[in-house]
Amino acid sequence: MPAVTVDDLLVLPRVARPDPAASPERPVRSVTVAPRGFEGEGFPVHRAFAGVAQRDLDPFIHMDEMGEVDYGPGEPKGTPWHPHRGFETVTYMIDGIFRHQDSIGGGGVISDGDTQWMTAGAGILHIEAPPEELVVSGGLFHGVQLWVNLPAASKWTPPRYQDIGRASVRLLTSHDGGALIRLVAGSLGGHDGPGVTHTPITFVHATVEPGARLELPWPAEQNALVYVLSGQGSVTSAAQPISAGRLAVLGAGGHLVVTAGQAAGSAPLEVLLLGGVPIGEPVAWHGPFVMNTEAELRQAFEDFRHGRLGQVPA
Repeated sequence: MPAVTVDDLLVLPRVARPDPAASPERPVRSVTVAPRGFEGEGFPVHRAFAGVAQRDLDPFIHMDEMGEVDYGPGEPKGTPWHPHRGFETVTYMIDGIFRHQDSIGGGGVISDGDTQWMTAGAGILHIEAPPEELVVSGGLFHGVQLWVNLPAASKWTPPRYQDIGRASVRLLTSHDGGALIRLVAGSLGGHDGPGVTHTPITFVHATVEPGARLELPWPAEQNALVYVLSGQGSVTSAAQPISAGRLAVLGAGGHLVVTAGQAAGSAPLEVLLLGGVPIGEPVAWHGPFVMNTEAELRQAFEDFRHGRLGQVPA
């Protein structure tokens, strides 16, 4: 995986091992399998949160793992112009490249290890597509898009972008150097990620070496989700099995445990670790809009039809 790596984990700052007596371990509440689907113009995705109750996801709404797919020449696909209102999209590219453009003049490229954090807020139009050179050549494409809800008081905030380049991601390792921890947003053991969020969340991509055990402090006020990008292993000291395309929802506690498998020839375990402070407000979600009431949803569609969410640039 080309997402940010280092040659020697032992040169990185370490996240101290949690004290189980001071912070109870989070147990497994459920493990679900992400079904396959298609998004945009037809690129394959895994619907990571399918079958999970909203109360267990809050403040998260939706997450797609995009790919992993190795496109042939002429095959790469993106999304057409589309609107958003009422939440934030977090697009994390692991392998490949995506180009984005919006109705307020923003735009750019995200590639291996970059994150684009778009606060749709009151409303925006945008498009995400592979650049022409990738369409011509084909190539590997793998990433994640996470939707983070906004509380009612922030749903009408002006749209904004954060481009979090790979060089700004906070790189850490576990207490014994057995895992690479990429902290995109939130705080872990006194270390802060670069992402600035309306809703407090933690976003981590961890690579756990075969046989290694990752024990991380986790904010008690946040929920905790473990999504497997590749490899196999287990969560919690009870060794609940997990593998690629599985989502584990953890219960309350002060730390979490993830262990990579160590069978002969095992690859590292690649996981996303997500947490957020629940908003606890009603959710009215349809298509590209996430609001609090059905009336607000109808207004969003009406505003889109009348061009109030912006215009596609010439």
